[in-house]
Amino acid sequence: MIVLATVADLRRQVAAWRAEGHRVALVPTMGALHEGHLALVRRARELAARVVVSIFVNPTQFGPNEDFAAYPRRHDADAQMLEATGAHGLYLPPLQAMYPEGFATTVSVAGVSEGLCGEVRPGHFAGVATVVTKLFLQAAPDVAVFGEKDYQQLQVIRRLVADLDIPLEVVGLPTVRDADGLALSSRNAYLTAAERTVASALPATLKAVAARLAAGGAVAEQLAWGREALLKAGFQSVDYLELRAAGDLAPQERLDRPARLLVAARLGKARLLDNIEVS
Repeated sequence: MIVLATVADLRRQVAAWRAEGHRVALVPTMGALHEGHLALVRRARELAARVVVSIFVNPTQFGPNEDFAAYPRRHDADAQMLEATGAHGLYLPPLQAMYPEGFATTVSVAGVSEGLCGEVRPGHFAGVATVVTKLFLQAAPDVAVFGEKDYQQLQVIRRLVADLDIPLEVVGLPTVRDADGLALSSRNAYLTAAERTVASALPATLKAVAARLAAGGAVAEQLAWGREALLKAGFQSVDYLELRAAGDLAPQERLDRPARLLVAARLGKARLLDNIEVS
């Protein structure tokens, strides 16, 4: 696996792979890798002959009181995991490569970025959209793979690719889960042993609410039930539990189209996200 530190190195390597006739995939991450990330790499290997993984903890998607400084960074361990999984390149850009002096451009995506995490974390999706656009322009991949756990983020990225005519395919991978159903996340490391036990109530409650909705339960009533169930299980607060259209994330007052049930709840030092399809 080749380690790349500059935009020039990345572009040179991608150009060399492409000159050899290879299709190139990009897997953007913030590091602190787990099995969910490795599943993205394996999926990327199915889609392209060469896979490059980026690790960059992006400061512009963190709010002033969020965990940017504390976000886990373990590049050596991450590199070993990626090499064992079959990644061909690891892109580790320094802050200056992504945000050079005088940087003054922001990419913002309306519509799908509004509400949900966009409401709770103002400016978050502009930070995501900006750094992902830069990565797409730097690597010029044929395909990029993202997890469905961050479903709103995935829809933001799909929208910006379509709107800006970026010539690549965006592929979403279903959420990878632990044995008890909890979605794998780097922030799960913040949970104590007792909190980790409580956390399993998140996917269980999502499933229960989805089943109630599919059985004809009123949307507002079932969402209120789900929020109360999470608080009773031990979560300190629920940022949101909402039913949204699967494509444009428009709020749904009744279940009459393909939809997604999305949740964000706080437990100890962790803010946990999850979502499931509701048919």
